[in-house]
Amino acid sequence: MSDVPVFGAQIFIEPGQTPEDIDTWFRMLKENGMKTTRIRMFESYMHKPDETWDFSLFDLAFKAADKYGIQIYCTIFPYTEKTDIGGFKFPRDEAHLQSIALFIEKLVTHFSPYKSMYGWVLINEPGVSGNIPWTDFTKAKYQEWLQKNPQSEFVANGYPILVELTDQRFLLDYNTWFLNWIATEIKKWDTKHVLHVNNHAMFQNCAEYNFPEWRKFLTTLGGSAHASWHFGYFKREQYAMAMSANSEIVRSGAGELPWIMTEIQGGNNTYSGMAPFCPTKNEIAQWMWVTIGTQGKGGIFWSLNPRSSGIEAGEWAMLDFQDQPSDRLLAAAEVLKVIDSKPELFANAREVESGINILYVRQSLWAEKKMASPSVQNYEGRLVGGVMKSALGYFETLSELGINCSLKEFGEFDFTKDDYSGSTIILAHQISIPTEYAPKLEAFVSKGGKLIVDGLTGFFDDNLHNTMKTGFPFAKLLGGNISEFKAVDNLFDVKINELTLPAHLWRGFIRNTSGKVISTVDGEPVATRNQFEKGETLWIPSLLGLGARLGGNEQLALFLAQELKPNFNNVPYFFASQQKDILMKTLQSGNALITVVVNKSADLRRVDLKITDKSKKPVILFADKKGTVSGQTISISSEETLVVEWK
Repeated sequence: MSDVPVFGAQIFIEPGQTPEDIDTWFRMLKENGMKTTRIRMFESYMHKPDETWDFSLFDLAFKAADKYGIQIYCTIFPYTEKTDIGGFKFPRDEAHLQSIALFIEKLVTHFSPYKSMYGWVLINEPGVSGNIPWTDFTKAKYQEWLQKNPQSEFVANGYPILVELTDQRFLLDYNTWFLNWIATEIKKWDTKHVLHVNNHAMFQNCAEYNFPEWRKFLTTLGGSAHASWHFGYFKREQYAMAMSANSEIVRSGAGELPWIMTEIQGGNNTYSGMAPFCPTKNEIAQWMWVTIGTQGKGGIFWSLNPRSSGIEAGEWAMLDFQDQPSDRLLAAAEVLKVIDSKPELFANAREVESGINILYVRQSLWAEKKMASPSVQNYEGRLVGGVMKSALGYFETLSELGINCSLKEFGEFDFTKDDYSGSTIILAHQISIPTEYAPKLEAFVSKGGKLIVDGLTGFFDDNLHNTMKTGFPFAKLLGGNISEFKAVDNLFDVKINELTLPAHLWRGFIRNTSGKVISTVDGEPVATRNQFEKGETLWIPSLLGLGARLGGNEQLALFLAQELKPNFNNVPYFFASQQKDILMKTLQSGNALITVVVNKSADLRRVDLKITDKSKKPVILFADKKGTVSGQTISISSEETLVVEWK
């Protein structure tokens, strides 16, 4: 696959299909500008009861792909229960592991020679939402892991470990072990083709994914972004924003590897999925352009044709039941025409970095799963999801200011630089932070970085001790400690200068030592700013990110525009003021810039841009409702995507 973004749609192969059916589907890809597909390679349709192998059904697909010039991602799908639509995530026992190895040998040696063969998807959607299947095999692996990772009953300063995160630490490594094992098995028979994996339910499962370790055996990284299955933290009018956040997590995880969105919802889900709906043709275009705007190298829709049997029968497709293109497929084809008309521009496009990094900490997500429980009032902060939603509150607000920002796991941030001037880290309600992270954050700020901390960030260490009692490792950096947190209300106010920001549930009171107090309640500090060598920290121990999601983010937008002005001035374009329900992604390609603007509001909007380099002139590349650019003003209709090249 070239560096030019390439899109396709999954072709679902199952018994009962005719050669004419399969040929038609590959022809449909070709006729609609799609250059890739993904096929689920079912062992159950190849491995016969007499232990012989029959690949003929799937050979038809590869021959059709060769005929129409379509490249195939093959998803390894070993035998599983016929009601299992997603596939198992771990082997059941040693015999099962060896049967998977045999399947990989048979599959890879047979299909690797096809010219349409592009890459192997190691497993469909790894990740179990923290729920480890404790088979005998897994228990044995756990005991093996414990030998290398012995656990203590007490920490060094004497406090007992009463709530264990050991299972989640094991799961992190267990996922990595199994994926690496599959990759190693493939490479015994094929060292030529791409190795890929698609992560799913990113906002819930990301703490299970050790992306820096995965880069060692993957060629590309991917993800699944089904609005129905995976965007439960968002309303439908926020699905483009959800796609953007999901894409940023994958982009960060990929590092220097290319990434694609391996599964994007392409059609109606009727009885499967969490939220039944059918994407509009406008949403299809939005999701494609947001993926490209996040430096993605393409995507694959699930799916082109509907499967005929099973839980998903008749669902998800981009073709109708007569194999004719839906309005969604035709919309995708229009996007692909633009990409094909400017291959060099899009091949070299890289996301413009603002220097703003919203970090999530996997230990915080683990801690929340252990500690959070519903309340009578069902406060968001007491439910699983509060940690990620707090980070998303900042991401959404910055996006509505037209600012690119990274969304990454703490371990994916580069703490090795000599200078962090112009760089900002936001830790929003990251409730559990390992003590050893304190020196990393101190080094970041001391070298000129800015750190913004909100909510109960650092309330626990990574053994779930309350750090205010066992030793607060961030006291020097933040210039104080917490005297106590008080439950206040679902929403309450935090006043900073002329702004009144909504916050959620808990207010922290600071025992200040060196910070400058910028907000008080009843004479006690509730927000401070601390100069730390060349940089500074801003500490507001109330849940502003989650408060913005619940009570409106207008005040947070004003606050961030003030606090992050240097970051804003480093980017070529951003909105002159917050634009509710509109987002913008900015790319650079050589001397040209590309802006992708999506309007999810119900109205035609005229948006003024702040432009730091006024020498470039706009050329509209894509506007599915005839949007315009005049000077520094964009006119964009409801549900429209507007893509502009500035050169």
